[in-house]
Amino acid sequence: MSSSTAPEHLNSSGCRIQHSESKGRGVYASRRIERNTVIEISPVLFFGIEEYEKHAKFTILDHYTFKWKDGRMALALGLGSLFNHSSSPNVSYKLDHQTDSIRYETARDIEEDEELCIFYGHKLWFDPVDESISAIDIEPEDGWGGLSTIGNDEGDHKEHSDDVDLNAIVDESSLPFTILKPPPEEEDLESIRTVQAWVVDVPEPRHIATLLKWLKTNGMEDPNLDHLKRVRKQDGKTTLLLSIDPDPPQLPTELELASPFQIPVPSSAALTLNSLGLKATFWPTFYAPKRKGDSETWSCGKVAWAREAMKVVVSEAHRSHLEGELPISAFMPASYEEENQNTALAHDTRTSTSHPLRHAVLNLIRKVADLDLNRGSLSESGPNYLLTGRTVFLSHEPCIMCSMALLHSRVKQVFYLIPMGKTGGCGSVACLPTLPGVNHRFPIFVWKEIVSELGLNETLDA
Repeated sequence: MSSSTAPEHLNSSGCRIQHSESKGRGVYASRRIERNTVIEISPVLFFGIEEYEKHAKFTILDHYTFKWKDGRMALALGLGSLFNHSSSPNVSYKLDHQTDSIRYETARDIEEDEELCIFYGHKLWFDPVDESISAIDIEPEDGWGGLSTIGNDEGDHKEHSDDVDLNAIVDESSLPFTILKPPPEEEDLESIRTVQAWVVDVPEPRHIATLLKWLKTNGMEDPNLDHLKRVRKQDGKTTLLLSIDPDPPQLPTELELASPFQIPVPSSAALTLNSLGLKATFWPTFYAPKRKGDSETWSCGKVAWAREAMKVVVSEAHRSHLEGELPISAFMPASYEEENQNTALAHDTRTSTSHPLRHAVLNLIRKVADLDLNRGSLSESGPNYLLTGRTVFLSHEPCIMCSMALLHSRVKQVFYLIPMGKTGGCGSVACLPTLPGVNHRFPIFVWKEIVSELGLNETLDA
């Protein structure tokens, strides 16, 4: 039978156990505690996978366990199982796999007698009693611009996800990130990309059908011209599009046509009506706007993969800050479809190295090159730094230099958490992969659940 009081449990960090009529036991501050203070390191008691599935999940312990990376379930000892839930937590936590413990740290300044709460996840087994984290009505600030909430969101704390179909497609509006849509291309006459094509004037319109049949018979129905109409009627002339081969085609002599000649024609279909009008000044072009279904679809399983990767980024940003570095990190996980790929994790080291180029992205690419070197696949030009087919997750929007490095490395796609309005090269001051003339493009995803400057100077290059 529960008591209405709780034991006076005081630790060196100023935490005590206190009873609440609405929540039961909880952890409270006995004095003011500054943010980024480690208030508890709880050892954990492990349940094997089989042991948990057969026994522990059917007990009250199911509500207090954390998922460990090897599939085991961990029960936090000490104060770890007494922190109550809040959707605006003032305490962040990190699973320490090296010491088999959970580290709890204040995410902002805590006032005396304020309850200390963590975030359990979005899928709760109870109705939250009080969504506030204290009697003081303030905007929550965790000292990491919300990174601590992302780091603990839905995954570390036990979730009941047995009914989730990992292959189910998530609606774009429900994704935890937004897809940065680049501005439409070829929206002025100078930006229209063209290719030289052979054409011929056909004085007798009745010869068009003959020539079209001749093109088909001679295998000249080039799919690279499918975005263009074959015939143009302009200023009383009928002109036929022939090919984009380097050499002029040999036309049927019986038609007594003039020699073919080259003109520039658009190299792709028109994506907007404005572009269609501009391209038509070169040659009649088909209008093919991108459809909603053309964008990448995201399943529940793939979204969970992205969440886990972003948690790694957040954890590394925490660690970097604790080591005296800037809290900027970069992570290249194994692809969702290829679990056995190498991974790479890096953070900013400009402070410790006194080197202005030791950005997180550049350190990550260097690590990828080192991985390749360690595999013994050194080419004549040096280790392979390419990120072809790989996704990179970042704590902050990369600067112009780092954005160019990602472009040059042929990265598949980039996610970032914190936009950098005055220095970012992936959507803020510039968007490098969308610039005319660059030889590689990659999609950009901006995490939308938490948006903050993370305490960094907005003029800082990340």
